[in-house]
Amino acid sequence: MRVLVVDDDKLVVESLKTILEADGEIEVAGTGFSADEAIRLYDSLKPDVLLMDIRMEGKTGIDAAKTIIEKDNTAKILFLTTFSDDEYIARAFLIGAKGYILKQNFESINSAIKAVFLGQRVFGDEIISRIPVLINSNGYKQERLKHKLTERELEIVVHVANGLSNKEIAEKMFLGEGTVRNYISTILEKLDLRDRTQLAIYYYKNL
Repeated sequence: MRVLVVDDDKLVVESLKTILEADGEIEVAGTGFSADEAIRLYDSLKPDVLLMDIRMEGKTGIDAAKTIIEKDNTAKILFLTTFSDDEYIARAFLIGAKGYILKQNFESINSAIKAVFLGQRVFGDEIISRIPVLINSNGYKQERLKHKLTERELEIVVHVANGLSNKEIAEKMFLGEGTVRNYISTILEKLDLRDRTQLAIYYYKNL
């Protein structure tokens, strides 16, 4: 299988390349050092698996993964990071990443890549133990809401929750009243809600 490795630490990239290529079943198709490179190289190389860090200079690996998955929903992305931050775990789940393991688990990298290649989801023991708490947390609910709605839709939700009328929202956002009505209809449909009151309650429960 062909793997693309992306990390902003060149020493880590070289170490990973050595570890992966020692396995006769894995070929390192390319290496990159930023989120932008990850996007560009994924488009050109079409690897079977993208192994990528999360925290990098500029855009994060999460940003890159979101862009890649929006273009190719079959993309198999495995995050390898030193950070087991709840926000990152939540976002990795929501964008459709296939795995999230910590860098200290070097011995499990090859098997994790193979599992992801075969269509499995792989999360390290440290991550799995936190999933039940995570999915019931406000942070996860917030990320889930942000994932469903665009920035403009979120802004409209805030105005609705603050009691503004369509006319007032239109004036604040320099939109037509009809456009605001259309936005609200779309938001209600996305969130499976009935009316503005339910939308306001949903906002205060989740954000």
